[in-house]
Amino acid sequence: MNLPFFNGKPLSRARREERIFYLFVTPWLIGLVFFWGGPILAALGLSFTDWSGVNFSDIKLIGFDNYHKMFADDLFWQSVTNTVFYAVGSVFLGTIFALFLAVLLNQNIPGIAFFRSVFYLPSVTAGVAIALVWTWILNPVVGLLNFGLGLIGIDGPGWLQSPQWVLPALIIMSLFRIGPNMIILLAGLQDIPQSLYEAAEIDGAARWAKFRNITLPMLSPALFFVLVVSTVGSFQIFVEIRIMTEGGPGTSSFVLVWYLWQQAFVYLRMGYASAVAFILFIVVMILVGIQFWIGSRLVYYES
Repeated sequence: MNLPFFNGKPLSRARREERIFYLFVTPWLIGLVFFWGGPILAALGLSFTDWSGVNFSDIKLIGFDNYHKMFADDLFWQSVTNTVFYAVGSVFLGTIFALFLAVLLNQNIPGIAFFRSVFYLPSVTAGVAIALVWTWILNPVVGLLNFGLGLIGIDGPGWLQSPQWVLPALIIMSLFRIGPNMIILLAGLQDIPQSLYEAAEIDGAARWAKFRNITLPMLSPALFFVLVVSTVGSFQIFVEIRIMTEGGPGTSSFVLVWYLWQQAFVYLRMGYASAVAFILFIVVMILVGIQFWIGSRLVYYES
C-alpha cells in the first residue's frame, strides 16, 4: 500500500508506515473503546447504585454503600483467599509444567509433531466437556485418579467432596490445559541461537549450566508473557466452579467470579456485583503492574 502524499505534501517512509499502522489498528481501537472501555465505565457507574438489573427505572444511587458492604462480608474475603490460593498454585505449577513439556517437545526425534499435537489437543476442547470429564476422574469412589493411587497403596482423598482438597483438585485440573503456554515456550526455545549452546559446550558447560545461563535468560520474554496471561486467566476461573463444585463443599471453592455471578444473577444485586467486578479489575491490574515492574529488571530482551 503506497500513500506518498497527504494534504498535497510528500510524506517520509516512517510517516507513511505510521499512518498505515493507524489505518489497520482503527477497527481494534473502536472495538476496545465500545466493547471494553464502555462496559468498564458502566460497571464503575453501576457500582455506586442499588439496581436489580431488570428495569433501568429502578436504579438508585447509594454512593459507596456497596463497597462498605463488600469489605464487611466474610464470604467476599473467603472468595478472595480462595482465588489467590488457586491463582498462585495454578500459575506456578502450570508455568513449570509447561516449560518442562516445552523442553521435552523441543527434541529432534521422529514423530515429535504427533506428541506436540497430543499435548495441545486438550486446549481446544470445550471447557464444559473437560470439567465433566474431570468430575468423573476426581470422583473419590469410582474416579480414575483414586483408582490409580489405590494400585500403589495410596488411599486417595475426597478431592471435590473435601473442603481441604477441592482447590488442589482444581489446580491439578488446570494443568490439563497448558497447551497454549507450552506452544509459546516451545517457540521461544526454538528461537534461541544454537551457536550459544555450541560456544558453551566448547567452554565445558554442563547441561544445567547451559539451561540456567542460556535457556532461561533467552526465554525470559516468553516466560514473562506466560506468567502475565496465566495470572489474569487464573483470576477469571468460572466454568469449572459452575460445573464441578458450585462453590462447595460449603464455601471452600468460592472464588471471586463465582461470588460475583451469584450476586448478579442469583440475588439480582447488579450494583453490588459491579462493585465486586471493579475491585477484581483493580486487583488484576495491580498484580499485572507488579509483574511488569519485576519483569523490567529480570527479563532479558535481545537487542
